[in-house]
Amino acid sequence: MTIGIGRRQFISALGSAAVWPGVAWAQSGRTPRLGVLIGLPESDPEGERWLKALREGLEKLGWKEGANLRIDLRWGDPNPDRLQMIARELVELKPDVIQVTSTTATAAILRETKTIPVVFAVVTDPVGSGFVQSLPHPGGNATGFINIEASVGGKYLEILKEIAPRTTRVTVMFNPKTAPQSSFYIKSLEAASASLALPLAVVHIGSGEDIEAAIADLARTPDTGLIVSPDLFTAAKTQREIIVALTARNRVPAVYFSSLFVQTGGLVAYGVDLPDLLRRAASYLDRILKGEKPADLPVQLPTKFELAINLNTAKSLGLTIPQSLLATADEVIE
Repeated sequence: MTIGIGRRQFISALGSAAVWPGVAWAQSGRTPRLGVLIGLPESDPEGERWLKALREGLEKLGWKEGANLRIDLRWGDPNPDRLQMIARELVELKPDVIQVTSTTATAAILRETKTIPVVFAVVTDPVGSGFVQSLPHPGGNATGFINIEASVGGKYLEILKEIAPRTTRVTVMFNPKTAPQSSFYIKSLEAASASLALPLAVVHIGSGEDIEAAIADLARTPDTGLIVSPDLFTAAKTQREIIVALTARNRVPAVYFSSLFVQTGGLVAYGVDLPDLLRRAASYLDRILKGEKPADLPVQLPTKFELAINLNTAKSLGLTIPQSLLATADEVIE
């Protein structure tokens, strides 16, 4: 015996699916709870961009805070002990799912829970960091969106050489305590430096004094360029402003990983469109709230990149930006 479904019933079912978010939770009399940990300190412009993009992604899928979703928001802290405490406090609220941004914040959350579903974003090497078993098959309670792919390191060097062709050596700067994923970038950069015949040096920093000493040292060696690789420490507003001011004062051409450096006065930035990762993360939060498991959702690669150039800074450094590069820029500050 065959049981069919009428056209009217079928259309009704589709209509119900289209407005699903919150329906199952409403039937249980409870509003789903989303925990959010932004890895940057509160009021940091980049963190605000991430949060805005996440909210946009959720609203596009029908999730509205205060209507059919409760959001418990927390901000990060550069102090690892304080960050761990914040992660613990968020987990103790027992959210239905957690969205966390940055490698260090994700590590803090996953030290606190192996059962609450976690969707991470702006993470470089989730396999090497122990967050997932593999990108196609995460296998645990976490999955998400990474912010790197192999060609980015080479692209940093190519852009630097194109903008400052006299560059004969390059220094990469980061804080190893807040950039545990740095080895991933270094491998990519070393391969590119060999092909471009650009000697590569690595400098570790952990304070404003370290930054000042490192950039002053670069300035004493002619035709040296700087790459500031993705790092929560250098991403913070205070460090961004110090680095941009010192590279300008010492006339050091530098390539950054975020357009916020360029908006502050930095020369050029290239990297993953990080807010796009947060918009995409909303889709996984939606699927998990509808019953899917993180273990079954593959970790996804970035799909959008952004190039930002500050022509005023280029002029002050005596550099001419090639038209071919300007034509591909997403943001040009004049």
